[in-house]
Amino acid sequence: MRSLVVLTFLVASAYGCGLPTFPPVLSRVVAGEDVRPHSWPWQVSLQSDSSGRWRHVCGGSLISSEWVLTAAHCINDRYSYRVQLGKHSLKMSEEGSVARLAATIVTHEDYNTMLSRNDIALIKLSSPVIFSDTIMPACLPDRGVVLPHDTPCYVTGWGRLSTSGPLADILQQALLPVVDHDTCSQPDWWGFLATDKMVCAGGDGITAGCNGDSGGPLNCQNPDGSWDVHGVVSFGSGQGCNVFQKPNVFTQVSSYINWMNTVMTTY
Repeated sequence: MRSLVVLTFLVASAYGCGLPTFPPVLSRVVAGEDVRPHSWPWQVSLQSDSSGRWRHVCGGSLISSEWVLTAAHCINDRYSYRVQLGKHSLKMSEEGSVARLAATIVTHEDYNTMLSRNDIALIKLSSPVIFSDTIMPACLPDRGVVLPHDTPCYVTGWGRLSTSGPLADILQQALLPVVDHDTCSQPDWWGFLATDKMVCAGGDGITAGCNGDSGGPLNCQNPDGSWDVHGVVSFGSGQGCNVFQKPNVFTQVSSYINWMNTVMTTY
């Protein structure tokens, strides 16, 4: 029994949160780029059966062995969902990737679809996943943390490569500096639509997340090298994906830590 306890401890230590076995290759390339395979091992593909077969609809972040964080607007009660984990290419069969059905989906009780308020949801997997080099959880920020203006963060996902372009096959990453609330809530930016429970990032008119990235993470690095998911992709401009002074808007994870803990201990 003792050896089993030691083994469990070693596995937990080897796969702590937010520290990829294959660290991402970070650059300041303008617009998105293919990621290093499995360098964001908490990134998941949320897929629905709305078309009669499983297809990618949103991103998400693995935050424990059985819970995935995504956006409320990704969820439609009429459809079933599954989560693919450990993926790099959505078109290829890949060793180390697994799929789990969504056993329980909890959207925030105060989600407002018109104003994108409280755009957050948690998905409990049909069975826990085993952490590995290709599947591990992200870290979460402490409650109430607000990122300073211009903090360098990365959005990741398989969203459209341009406003009217195809969905990406290979997972993409893009550098999106944080835009503070005072700036983002100015009338010529997002105005009243940007609340203090949101994070804005980008807005240079060149680089942005796009349709299909919804629900996915805004990844920001800590001084110790680990990564926190500070945001959940919520909305962008209806004029297109890369609109000047219309940064991507994310649900601010640090504002919902208590809600998340309540959900994960209740279900």
